[in-house]
Amino acid sequence: MTAHRLSRIEARRIAVRAQLLDARRPGGLLDLVGRLGFLQLDPTAAIAPSADLVAWSRLGDAYRPEQLSDALERERTLYEVRAIVRPTADLDLHRAAMAAWPFPAEPNRRRAVPGAGAARWLEANEPFRRDVLARLREAGPLLSRDIPDTSVVPWQSTGWTGNRNVTQMLEFLSARGEVATARREGRRRLWDLAERVYPPPGDVPSLEEARRILAERRVRALGIARPEVTGVAGERNVEDVGGEPAEVEGIGGEWRVDPQALEQPFEGRTALLSPFDRLVHDRLRAFELFEFEYFLEMYKPPAKRRWGYFALPILHGDRLVGKLDATADRKSSVLEVHAIHEDVPFTRPIRGAVHSEIEALAAWLGLERAGAA
Repeated sequence: MTAHRLSRIEARRIAVRAQLLDARRPGGLLDLVGRLGFLQLDPTAAIAPSADLVAWSRLGDAYRPEQLSDALERERTLYEVRAIVRPTADLDLHRAAMAAWPFPAEPNRRRAVPGAGAARWLEANEPFRRDVLARLREAGPLLSRDIPDTSVVPWQSTGWTGNRNVTQMLEFLSARGEVATARREGRRRLWDLAERVYPPPGDVPSLEEARRILAERRVRALGIARPEVTGVAGERNVEDVGGEPAEVEGIGGEWRVDPQALEQPFEGRTALLSPFDRLVHDRLRAFELFEFEYFLEMYKPPAKRRWGYFALPILHGDRLVGKLDATADRKSSVLEVHAIHEDVPFTRPIRGAVHSEIEALAAWLGLERAGAA
């Protein structure tokens, strides 16, 4: 297939439209998550949790955080696995992967996901698995701390998960579709058997068919991306990736583009983005398409930060034009704006639009704006 040839402006506009950040707003939270594919949960709330920022940046004042918890816990139109929220309507597609998890080695796969260690640990801890399921069946939903650790072999890790055996077992069983998050108490998850949280299985496709469908959905949600982003990790065969081949003027290498996104009208707007927003999550793509340099600096010492602890990328039209360094001080009822970093010199219209969006963010948070006029 001949590659589509795109200018950098066309590629940027495809990416912005695909992520629902142009002037057209999605119809609601469920429409938003369905079209993006998922929302990522993250506990960092220097301004607001990432999932709420992603939803607000697209839905505006029509979105309230309780809508997300209602959809997850009461309506069950969304579900959560390992801090990823997806539409329940897509669950059967993901059940195919759940049934195969943890994935064995495959041709062209660089490594197992999440690795052979998980499979070996689960096999060694089969009695522990049965204990966890029995406890949930008898008394669930339960917090992880309410489930006894009867592991045979402890989970080995140099990170924070080392010897957190109950937590790891629950995470792995949720990846396999055996347990599920029933609801949350603050940041703490209450776990139950998946059969009591999820609807019964419907038409579950084969793993290969599910991967094909999901690859197409990934490229539709991103608009344009490198093949390794739209395909299964480690697999680069054409049948494993979504979209159609494309070339972007002035940028080497192959891209994949959603053919339905080509030659569409574009009307932009100004938006403040979460650092985890999918428009900027792929830092290399953000630099190649938008010439936008960004790093999340919350783990850096304050003296080494260029843009701030939780700086929000600023989108204006089809350009990423700067970063907002701000903090929500809820005790003082203030959105403290520390700095507005201009990657390009702001014109009067850009400056006005950015300040208007900051005011809208403060109002949505129920705070007064202060600082950095």
